[in-house]
Amino acid sequence: MKKDFETKVIGWAFIIGAILLWGGWFFSPHHLGEYIVAADFEAINQNLWTWIWLYRMHIFGWVIMGIAMFALTSIATKKPYRVLIYPGTGMVIVGTFTLAIAAAFYYTFGAWGVGKTAGKSPEEVQLIMDGLHYTNHYVTCFVRFGRVFSGVGLVILGAAFVKWSIVSKALGWLTIVMGIVTMGIIMGIPDHFEIYKPMFHVKVVWLVLMGLTLLTKGINLPDVEEKA
Repeated sequence: MKKDFETKVIGWAFIIGAILLWGGWFFSPHHLGEYIVAADFEAINQNLWTWIWLYRMHIFGWVIMGIAMFALTSIATKKPYRVLIYPGTGMVIVGTFTLAIAAAFYYTFGAWGVGKTAGKSPEEVQLIMDGLHYTNHYVTCFVRFGRVFSGVGLVILGAAFVKWSIVSKALGWLTIVMGIVTMGIIMGIPDHFEIYKPMFHVKVVWLVLMGLTLLTKGINLPDVEEKA
């Protein structure tokens, strides 16, 4: 088992990512839905700066998660398991930053809309919302595909965990199941944020479990003989 400064850094990155992601969401005074609506701006304005800073915190949670995955890749790419680690972590990273970009849209336009709609008539506000709708529609695709990409990566990464016992098999199987369920929900039930939400919380739990595993047990990087 490898348990040293490197695994501590990676472990804490997973945990900090989880804290920022979930804390930014949980303590936010207002949660946006799949599509931004005019009523969101009034709600955001009631605690504008609190909302802004907590949304920033949430976005940086995705960033720190991406950093944790990069760091995991840096130590877990020996032969032969690198053939699964590289694509697994790579897809999770792609999905994570896709979700970060989507979150940045909601953050930017949520704050922008407060000033943009202030003092406007209902007709003027509706024109603003109509102009925002098309961009918002494309961003919902970022959310769905970011989660699907992450799901693909988790399945591949979990397969590496299980096959070579890189972490506990239970955590490896959780990783696989989480990826499959995420892909199934999003591709089977599109455009329904309320159904997606539980998987966000499951991912946060997974980040914490990964972090605690690396901090307390380290990571198993076996020397495996390659068969010709």
